[in-house]
Amino acid sequence: MKTIEVPALARVEGEGGLYIELQNGKAVEIRLDIYEPPRFFEGFLKDRFLQEVPDITARICGICPVAYQMSSAFALENALGIKISPQVRAMRRLMYCGEYIESHALHIYLLQAPDLLGKESALELAAVAPDVVKNALRLKKIGNELLKAIGGRSVHPVSVCVGGFYQWPDAKKINALLPELEWGLQAALDCVKWSVTLPYPDLEIDYEFVALHHPDEYAIIEGDILSSNGRKLSIAEYENGYIEKHVEHSNALHGYTVDGSTYMVGPLARLNLNHEQLLPIARKAMKDAGIKLPITNPYKSLIARAVELVQAYEEAILLVKSYKPEGRSFVELKLKAGEGTGATEAPRGLLYHRYRIDDNGLIQFAKITPPTAQNLPRIEADLFALAPKILAMPVAEATLTAEHLVRSYDPCISCATHFLKLEVTGK
Repeated sequence: MKTIEVPALARVEGEGGLYIELQNGKAVEIRLDIYEPPRFFEGFLKDRFLQEVPDITARICGICPVAYQMSSAFALENALGIKISPQVRAMRRLMYCGEYIESHALHIYLLQAPDLLGKESALELAAVAPDVVKNALRLKKIGNELLKAIGGRSVHPVSVCVGGFYQWPDAKKINALLPELEWGLQAALDCVKWSVTLPYPDLEIDYEFVALHHPDEYAIIEGDILSSNGRKLSIAEYENGYIEKHVEHSNALHGYTVDGSTYMVGPLARLNLNHEQLLPIARKAMKDAGIKLPITNPYKSLIARAVELVQAYEEAILLVKSYKPEGRSFVELKLKAGEGTGATEAPRGLLYHRYRIDDNGLIQFAKITPPTAQNLPRIEADLFALAPKILAMPVAEATLTAEHLVRSYDPCISCATHFLKLEVTGK
């Protein structure tokens, strides 16, 4: 018998552990133990005014607060039956570009690359490849500066409201970012070339990929929910196709299709399903690098992130150049009781929200399904597929290989641990 136990996973967002038990050449038990305490966000939102929701849900994650703001804002706008202006929509996509840039740069260079290059950390990588790490930090900083220019600050931005933005971002601050964005685009192109040269472990999986899909653009904030198995649902129909279950070893719900199958959300799902909607420079970067789709190796999600890094910089440049704010930055709200859904593509994958509000705009029900919760059962299934390959490895090497697989998903454990209902009684 061989046991692999990682009490605390390193270089992931949040707290979790990994347990693998191998007997007679087979994996008999694999658990991704999510022991970070539940955070009760759905409970916190009860009886809050709807305009508070984007600011509260942003606190779920420090890496992808924009995703939570956007999914909540769209859901509540749908509940009220209001439509945002094209200018607001463009600014929301630009804000999302900033989030993709800072999140993908962080994961590619500082979280996963050390695994691929045999380094224990980004600090060790910096000792042998200082220019790589310097460029990574600059790439990430550009994303943070873009978020700050639009949202007032780079972590938990404060400008997003239901109906739009509290005020238009300063055009001078936005335009001042162009030189750095143009540098970042070239650095992202270099990242794609570099990404295909890295030594990826051999593991091919027959996935069901699930992501937003829009016929006219690379889907981030709107579209239908598309599966590589042919299922296509509107965002309002999401819960007809996908469910969550509680498992004993996890403080996060696990996502499955309604027929009990696992599925993958995130960069690989988006690129495989939506590559035809990439902008021209991103499409050319894929072609020049010889990237063939579909990619079905989870470790190669880094390649998908590199392509999306080019896409985010390319789109950001276009949106900055066309930014000319006119009129009001938000739609006046007319409160009424209703229910609405919203889904956007966080850097880690599909993020779904559903809210029910009363006549005064107070939240009566909230449901939030983060991408990591959807990916957790798929990660465990991948670890079962990996098990035969690590049987003959020394425990230390097998442990690192399994940890690397988990890290390749860029899991945000903190995002996933907020599913329990919170009831406060007494005085």
